[in-house]
Amino acid sequence: MTSTKLPGETPITPTASRRAMLGLGLGNTLEWFDWMVFGLLSSYIGANFFPPQDPIAATLGALAIFGAGFAARPLGGAFLGLLADRVGRRAVMLLSVTIMTVGTLVIALIPTYADIGVTSTLILLVCRLLQGIAVGVEAPLATSCAIELSPPGREGKAAGFVGFYVNLGILAAAVASFCTSLAVSNETMQDWGWRVPFAVGAVLGIFVIQLRRSLPETLRVKPDRAAAKESIWGELRRHWLSVLAIIFVCGAAQAFNYAWTTGLPNLARSGFHEPPTAVFAITALLGLIQLIGSPLTGMLADRKRLSRTFVVTRLLSVPAGFLALAYNGPGLGLFTLVMLVGGVVLVLNLTLYNVVSLSLLPESCRVTGVGFGYGIGVAVFGGTASYLVVWLQQMHLPWAFPLYTAVLSALSVVLYLAARRSRGTYAGE
Repeated sequence: MTSTKLPGETPITPTASRRAMLGLGLGNTLEWFDWMVFGLLSSYIGANFFPPQDPIAATLGALAIFGAGFAARPLGGAFLGLLADRVGRRAVMLLSVTIMTVGTLVIALIPTYADIGVTSTLILLVCRLLQGIAVGVEAPLATSCAIELSPPGREGKAAGFVGFYVNLGILAAAVASFCTSLAVSNETMQDWGWRVPFAVGAVLGIFVIQLRRSLPETLRVKPDRAAAKESIWGELRRHWLSVLAIIFVCGAAQAFNYAWTTGLPNLARSGFHEPPTAVFAITALLGLIQLIGSPLTGMLADRKRLSRTFVVTRLLSVPAGFLALAYNGPGLGLFTLVMLVGGVVLVLNLTLYNVVSLSLLPESCRVTGVGFGYGIGVAVFGGTASYLVVWLQQMHLPWAFPLYTAVLSALSVVLYLAARRSRGTYAGE
């Protein structure tokens, strides 16, 4: 890796760049570990923070709070992204991981519905809203920093690097859930065992906070911007088509993502009563596919062009979504087949959507713009996906969700090409 420069032309050595990339990566691992643990354990959380008489209703209640966390993502993307574009990347990355860690620690310690009634549900909701604010800026900001620390023409590699650590967090969440479920009885898991992965995430957060304190600042000074006195939001208004495209580029990928990583596993456990330990093991295998596939997808994008790779892989998700229809009743074999085959297409989409989004905006406003668009897309389409998977199955309309994701994917390609043509150029090509 060649040396880059900090604002003020201070060089960053290759060793410092690698250390910075590690801080970026492990922060993503922690945030996605904390975020995904909640989704994976929703059936247990629902029984502890909602009236437990109806397991499906309790699980849907937990998934609703899981979805509510997504509603806060646009706030994180807009306000923390604005700080990152104006003040600097480093301070916001440190703040983001701190908020996530505190929220996870509180969730690990909240008394249950049986202890303090609806107050426990409200505390849980507040924690998820705060975590949504943190995650709303994390992925676009980390990807932006990785690109700024990388040589030109290696945007795909930077995306693959960030994707690797994101998927490491998702895999770790599945492994932690699996190991805890394996180590204790189902009754213990229901009672307090579900808290163990949250406690682990809180402890790891302290280490990551210390690591991120040494991150370099990668925001470059823009004197022409100060002279023009143009606000970041004013600049984004001129790029409204790019922001709209980003909403669908991110939203379609995340609808597919949460259908596979939380929706189908929760349907398997609470709807079809599959063994929880087996479901966690299969989800961990899905995480392993994503972990290995992220850097390979990034390398492919650098070799074949980012735009072409994105369009092809995004269109592959149209037929892949209909794989979910094969899992229409109890059966671990079918569940495994759907999860792992769909997982290959999933990793192709998840690796590239952030770097593709960043390519549609100039550096001076891209964290704010991508963070805002990402937050809306994930909140509207990703945050509701796991709920819709379970609910539509209950309504005997399982075909509706694959059709929904197919339309989102097709729209994302159309809007991306239109925004790219409107801008007239794109980073890395």
